[in-house]
Amino acid sequence: MAPRTLLRTCPLCEAVCGLTLTLDDNDRVLSARGDRDDPFSKGFLCPKGASFGKLDDDPDLVSTPLVRDGTGFRAASWDEAFDLIASRFGQIRETHGSGATAVYLGNPNAHTVAGALYLPALIRALSTRHIYSASTADQMPKQVAAGLMFGDPLTVPVPDLDRTDFLLMLGANPLESNGSLCTAPDFPGRLKALRARGGTLVVVDPRATRTAALADQHLFIRPGADAYLLFAVLHTLFAEGLTSVELEVDGLDELRAAATDFAPEAVTERTGIPADTIRALARQLAAAPTAAVYARIGTCTAEFGTLTQWLVDAINAVTGNLDSPGGAMFATAAAGGIPRTRPFRPGRWTSRVRELPEVMGELPVATLADEIETPGQGQIKALVTVAGNPVLSAPSGARLDKGFAGLEFMVSVDRYVNETTRHAHVILPPPRSVQSPHYDFALLQFAVRNYARYSPPLVPLGGRPSESAVLARLAAAVSGQPHAGTGERSPIAVVDELVIAGMLHKAGMSERRDELTGADSTEQRIDLMLKLGPYGAWNGGELSLRTLLDHPHGIDLGPLRPRLPGALRTASGRVDLAPEPLLADVERLRARLAAAAPAMVLIGRRQLRSNNSWMHNIAGLVGGSNRCTLQVHPDDASRLGLGEHAEISSAAGALTVPVELTTAIMPGVVSLPHGWGHAESTTQAVASAHAGVNANVLTDDSMVDAISGTAIFNGVPVTVEPA
Repeated sequence: MAPRTLLRTCPLCEAVCGLTLTLDDNDRVLSARGDRDDPFSKGFLCPKGASFGKLDDDPDLVSTPLVRDGTGFRAASWDEAFDLIASRFGQIRETHGSGATAVYLGNPNAHTVAGALYLPALIRALSTRHIYSASTADQMPKQVAAGLMFGDPLTVPVPDLDRTDFLLMLGANPLESNGSLCTAPDFPGRLKALRARGGTLVVVDPRATRTAALADQHLFIRPGADAYLLFAVLHTLFAEGLTSVELEVDGLDELRAAATDFAPEAVTERTGIPADTIRALARQLAAAPTAAVYARIGTCTAEFGTLTQWLVDAINAVTGNLDSPGGAMFATAAAGGIPRTRPFRPGRWTSRVRELPEVMGELPVATLADEIETPGQGQIKALVTVAGNPVLSAPSGARLDKGFAGLEFMVSVDRYVNETTRHAHVILPPPRSVQSPHYDFALLQFAVRNYARYSPPLVPLGGRPSESAVLARLAAAVSGQPHAGTGERSPIAVVDELVIAGMLHKAGMSERRDELTGADSTEQRIDLMLKLGPYGAWNGGELSLRTLLDHPHGIDLGPLRPRLPGALRTASGRVDLAPEPLLADVERLRARLAAAAPAMVLIGRRQLRSNNSWMHNIAGLVGGSNRCTLQVHPDDASRLGLGEHAEISSAAGALTVPVELTTAIMPGVVSLPHGWGHAESTTQAVASAHAGVNANVLTDDSMVDAISGTAIFNGVPVTVEPA
């Protein structure tokens, strides 16, 4: 059989680029290139996407269930694996109660149909408040700020990149990350187009990143000082009468009062940015025909992450750029779910040990180790992880490593035996990416242009269950329900029918069940969500699963459109510029302004060919610029007497790491990339040969953003000495 060409969406980062794949007669991917006919990505491809075939066919992938056998694993049948899970979870529930079980969800779940549609069933089945995810090591401050301002944590504004005249970007490096909470294929090309049409790009970052090199202006800033800078910008806008509020808002006077103490001169020492530069920045924002402020992970994973994200959109609002073309706007995702009816409210309960607040139904991952180690009612005895490696990605990974080893039972749904899953008693592997469907439910909520694309499975499952079926069966097994049914009695069929019936009933369309199409019940759910969505065939439009199958390159649904006040879920129906939990935290920010800044702090960094630790098992994605080094400014290295290696220590731990001298980082700051520190005891041959060090040995899990509970990875006080 001759090689054949097939289409799908790349699942490896947030850019949702279209791929054109060439497969051989053994269903192996021979090559991956950008899909030039995709109306959103238009052929763009990054090194990660080009490596799709290598990732999909990695010889170290787990291909059959593994069951712990002494200190190692043995292959098992699916029935044996699920029977063991059902038995052990039943025993633990009976002995300790359902509150002794927990789940951790990794970042890749945001990129899968299974993660979007079937993890809710697993969470309900566990019936526990011990729910943790990568969100509280990443973007949760943005979602909390959005929830408090707009009433819904999924109503997140994104910069209208293709139409803005001025973009202020803080703590983001999309030339290497491809964007985050801002779904924009070919982000580099969109930034170049912004400048080509006469627009201005200003980047604020402690490092002169590749994105900063593209900008009209790069401002070095002390890590963790972004909220001070943004408050000073707000102060200037109010003091000089440069505001233009176009929306119905609450809290404008309270916001103005909160900014009073943060004049540019007051924050200069803390930020490292001159007062005149801050005033000029505020005036540029106000004078631009259209403008947007965008801040990401470097600002989210800092001490005042939620305040920073609030101030981003407060500035967008008071300059007249919120929900306005060329400003910060809201995508209109095509696949409709069940809309929120009540305003967002965090802190409905707290964690058992440290009393940290719940947000969006989950607890901070920074307290997961506490909940495993601390005896008492509700101590975690059993854990499920899905597509995550918190030993490398969460703070104080060494505590988690030890804690996981002591659990009574652990199940991991994962493609690798890695630093986390090596502790599991059962590993359930998902199929290859080409065997899975793809629709970006989560990411298209943050797209810079409205768009939809569905990729059906390209290769038969060959007798193994889909990832969706694995999660549905796991939900049944952990809850003590029958998990071995087939056909209409299979766990996935039961879950899907309940969800479909519920959505149809809520929409008043129960009689239309037979009109849903799809190769299986998963596709029928997708068909229903598309038909009920804002462009849907049951909502005055034309979109359905059939439409997307007929347009395999995707469908352009047009530029972002104003959505307020319709998208708001606040109690008042107006944008809340001064939510009480945020105003209350301003006092903590004000108090910290007078404190002396640490002499040396640590920040993370993104690397072009790496998104998460599991990508380090492909030879083409490690080495070169993707190295685990400590970036140090030459002046600091000379002052400290550093050689080829340095010892870096914090309140949490210490590491010895190779030194990389660079003027791209500001003095007083050092940088380590995330996702390294691979262990020899895994089965990832390439990763263990390029081990690096785990930066999270240095992050202190006792330190979190007070409002969202997000771990602090940037601005960590450290000491650096010769090794």
